[in-house]
Amino acid sequence: MDADASPGRIGYGAANLGNLYRELSDEDAWELLETAWDEGIRYFDTAPHYGLGLSERRLGAFLQTKPRSEFIVSTKAGRLIRPDPRYDGGLDTDNGFHVRASHRRIWDLSRTGVLTSLDDSCVRLGFDPDIVFVHDPEHHSLEQAISDAFPALEHARDDGAVRGVGIGSMDNTSLERSVREARLDVIMIAGRYTLLDDGARHGVLPACRERGTKAVAASVFNSGLLAADDPSRDARFEYGALPEGLWGRLQAILGVCRNHGVRLPAAALQFPLRDPAIVSVVVAASRPAQLRENVALLSAEIPVEFWVELDAERRTGLTAERPGPRPGSGCDEDLLPSKH
Repeated sequence: MDADASPGRIGYGAANLGNLYRELSDEDAWELLETAWDEGIRYFDTAPHYGLGLSERRLGAFLQTKPRSEFIVSTKAGRLIRPDPRYDGGLDTDNGFHVRASHRRIWDLSRTGVLTSLDDSCVRLGFDPDIVFVHDPEHHSLEQAISDAFPALEHARDDGAVRGVGIGSMDNTSLERSVREARLDVIMIAGRYTLLDDGARHGVLPACRERGTKAVAASVFNSGLLAADDPSRDARFEYGALPEGLWGRLQAILGVCRNHGVRLPAAALQFPLRDPAIVSVVVAASRPAQLRENVALLSAEIPVEFWVELDAERRTGLTAERPGPRPGSGCDEDLLPSKH
């Protein structure tokens, strides 16, 4: 991948622009993007899945007002967005998006399917994306992604249609196999390299280092749990309740934070970037104040002694339990909840 196409240290995950969990007006979506731009964010990640294309359309409309050479956009392929003849006037809330369910998602990891998806994204964005990730292929057919989707997108990259090709997933096996069996430039690790679940360090990240593949860490707050200074036992972990073993792990991490006066959200944001393969963390926000806080937390000073003690905790096995994947869409970004 062209070095100029490398994602920035922090990126904005645009699932919220697709009305994830609640409706966002066009004006509020624009204000979020203006805030991201004003805070220096120049990497934006979206997907057709997010709001049945609404996220791409909103992001594209905003970025068309900015110099094309000054930002990086990644989108995803694997689901085609097509009119739903059964549409009855309802919303797409079964998939978490408050948009009219006038269209449906159709899995298609064939060569034609992913190239069609890329073409559709170009139309919705109004420009060619820099990076395209195959989105959650394990939910349909990882084998077809490896045999058909990746080669098609690699060819598109070699022809100059995009500058980077990868996979976005929360499944470590899919991530590692894809890195080892395809010619990928960058991958998106969703929720599998965080303070609570660092499972990607066992196979995925070593594969990235061996193959020279870059990585982006998403869902670093594990769906909001790590975004609070004092997390609740009842807080959501990814797509469900927090497993008992992880509550003990979280308490150990909080103890280290208190020992060094470090805020948990700051540690959660900065933790992935300690690995040399990870070049960016992607965070979401539904309000400008949350976005500004994320940027500030990424720059907060954390003493070396904190990381030394945290690593020691990990070696003791007190924080060793790792959860399996939850059902759902692995690259849906975290929401940063209010601490009030």
